[in-house]
Amino acid sequence: MQKERTVQQRLLTGLLDPWPAEIGRALRRLGAEVGGIFLSGGTVRDRLLGRAAGDLDLTVTRDAAGCCRALIGLLGGGAFVDLGRTGEDVARVVWRGLTIDFAGFRGQARTIDEDLRRRDYTVNAMAVPLEALGCGRETLLIDPLRGCDDLRQGILRACPGAYGDDPLRMLRGFRFMATLNFAFDAASLAEIGRCADLIARPAVERISYELGLIMDSPRACPSFRAMAAAGLLRHIVPELYAGVGVEQPEFHHLDVFHHSFLAFEQMEAIIAQPGRYYPQAVERLDEYLTAAPVRRCLKWAALCHDIGKPAAMGNAGSEDGRITFYNHDEIGRRIFHLFAERLKWSKEERQRTGQLIAMHMHPFHLCNVRRREPLSKRAVLKLSQRAGADLDGLFLLAMADSLASRGDKKPPQMEAELVALFDQVLRIMEEDIRPVAAGPPLLTGDDLITELGLAPSPMFRTILRELESLRVEGRITAREEAIAWVAAFVAAGGGDGSEQPPGSR
Repeated sequence: MQKERTVQQRLLTGLLDPWPAEIGRALRRLGAEVGGIFLSGGTVRDRLLGRAAGDLDLTVTRDAAGCCRALIGLLGGGAFVDLGRTGEDVARVVWRGLTIDFAGFRGQARTIDEDLRRRDYTVNAMAVPLEALGCGRETLLIDPLRGCDDLRQGILRACPGAYGDDPLRMLRGFRFMATLNFAFDAASLAEIGRCADLIARPAVERISYELGLIMDSPRACPSFRAMAAAGLLRHIVPELYAGVGVEQPEFHHLDVFHHSFLAFEQMEAIIAQPGRYYPQAVERLDEYLTAAPVRRCLKWAALCHDIGKPAAMGNAGSEDGRITFYNHDEIGRRIFHLFAERLKWSKEERQRTGQLIAMHMHPFHLCNVRRREPLSKRAVLKLSQRAGADLDGLFLLAMADSLASRGDKKPPQMEAELVALFDQVLRIMEEDIRPVAAGPPLLTGDDLITELGLAPSPMFRTILRELESLRVEGRITAREEAIAWVAAFVAAGGGDGSEQPPGSR
């Protein structure tokens, strides 16, 4: 116990050590001028955990904005950011890329003790007086709700009245579960169950922000499962719950809802070790997964890939009663877009995730083709054009979907088929498609106008794409051949959209 106390004191005394000395000097001068400044919240929590704090959190008796402006003056620079919503006394300084947040006492609190009791969780309800740092005596930890004990045990315990004061704190707790690997105490989980419908009150931007941080963590799926068990997820993503009890063909062993969660779980495992699943593309996949929104989009795509199945559910025929989900991928994209728009996602993340959902069956379709006949270069070109930058993600999603399907009628070598297909797709892209794409086109839109006298129209895109396909297949290699092909296409009536391009399949 004494050893723990010694370590705690050392960590608390050095609360400002990770920050530039200029900030420490400026804050001490500010404290001498205004008094009543406390390091609090995540700064204290993370320091006691031995983690680097992302931001510097400071609590002041009053006038957070005034303290920010005074600190900027003492630092000789920095940007002021007003964070206050109605009735809130919060503001931020951004200095040399570092963030320093100031918050006045919450509600009607008159002391730091009262303020801390009005926080979200006990592990965030601790503070250290700025004046106590570096003064040579024992640093005082203000901890009215025994948050340090909960921190030591990895427990998330809600402060009294926390969820009623701000329902977003329920979701924030699951974010702490994901990022800190903590667990709720039973009373807090029960309170979330009683207050779950209050999550409709916070602004959707705040909800979306917390969900994004959960998805960015390596423990997103367990946190979402816990959110579902507590009754909160139903109020955030109700679209998922249409899949509860929706049976699937013998390829699957779970209903749509539970299959979606298992695919999510598999996706998180795949992201952690992509080379375990596609060993021939380790470096390529590692590079793909480094882009900022990719992991988040892949996890959402895995969780929502079958979100269109309940709406698409039908029967193949009365004679066998086989369940079908025709067009569920495209229907799923539309349903997901409505959800993403409701939460005001960025256009990039909305479109990227929606496209993965819309295409998630493509690798399986091509596996079916490969069982009957060789894979064509044209099919690979079409796949790569539609998937674009997320071709790799599409195969990661297919692997997660396949691993989450364990029914009796599932092809026994499905995962191996996906690996072989991805290997062949990459080889065709490297040997046949990339050389064509790297060189100049045989014809351009201007050439169609000047050489063939065609009027600009949407058909130009069809013509130029078909020329690219024929060139990849090696059926057209010269400009003269391309001109002759277009002339034949137009003569056959292709220019008015009534004919397929000659030579197409």
